[in-house]
Amino acid sequence: MHTITGTQIDDFQLLALRQMLKLEIRGLTRSRSPSAYSILKKMGYTGTRESVLAQLDDRRKEILSLA
Repeated sequence: MHTITGTQIDDFQLLALRQMLKLEIRGLTRSRSPSAYSILKKMGYTGTRESVLAQLDDRRKEILSLA
């Protein structure tokens, strides 16, 4: 069992938002809550859904290389 702490929590949240964004691009959405895209825009990501996903893919590679 692994325990996540500190900045790992933010990294896991970002990875979860990445997966949510991938589903939104395919047409699935969450009901009654903000979209992953709008949450990511508030976090400072800019561009279309596809370009934000590309930025998150790059960030994912960074996160996984540190593990």
